[in-house]
Amino acid sequence: MESDLFDYEHASSGAASFYPAQCSSLKKGGYVIIKNRPCKVVELSTSAPGKHGHAKVNYVGLDIFTRRKYMQFAPSNSMIQVPNVKKGNAQLIGIGDGFAHLLINGIVSSIRVPEGRLGDEVRDIFDEDGEALVTILSALDEEAIVGVRACAEDD
Repeated sequence: MESDLFDYEHASSGAASFYPAQCSSLKKGGYVIIKNRPCKVVELSTSAPGKHGHAKVNYVGLDIFTRRKYMQFAPSNSMIQVPNVKKGNAQLIGIGDGFAHLLINGIVSSIRVPEGRLGDEVRDIFDEDGEALVTILSALDEEAIVGVRACAEDD
């Protein structure tokens, strides 16, 4: 039966969570996957080709979610994986049990409240105003709150 073959309730756009790119195309401030983690390139250096090999690229990236530093070497002509990173805003409508409840395009979603200074800022703004606007970063099926601001007052 056709209904057994296709799951229409869980359709996706078919977009991949990453795409291939040549290592020599990396730029500072761009994104790359290092050790299966989405990272932002913060340092990049290229060595000249040697007598018996290709030019090498040394790049350092900061994990966009944990801020952990990763480093990798690769030949400049090799292929690397670049994550599809999406950034968007959502309205914060509640906080409970360590999760922020967000209204995104009319759908309620929950994301863990970040730890540290940003988490304290999210809680403070929400406690003060009863709502807030948060910035969400998503890549490789992972998402996190990376910024917060008070909602604009309507006069």
